[in-house]
Amino acid sequence: MSESLRTFVGGTEVEVPNSIPDIRAALPDERRKEFDLAINGAGVHEIHAVMRHWMLEAVPDPEAEKILARLARDEAERRSVA
Repeated sequence: MSESLRTFVGGTEVEVPNSIPDIRAALPDERRKEFDLAINGAGVHEIHAVMRHWMLEAVPDPEAEKILARLARDEAERRSVA
């Protein structure tokens, strides 16, 4: 049994899925095929990075997503001015 991982999202502590079946179950249906391809294509040297990426995607953080969207807009605007 894998150890339970936890993080905070919007000030609330939430459990982070940390096994392949748990991560897959936490993802929206439309993301599961891409997850399966990424996991099945990962070699021994990249599996940890692939797992970390999908663990974080399985626990949405609306506040962080807003910040990233704003930063992307700011960068796009900066590039269009330059």
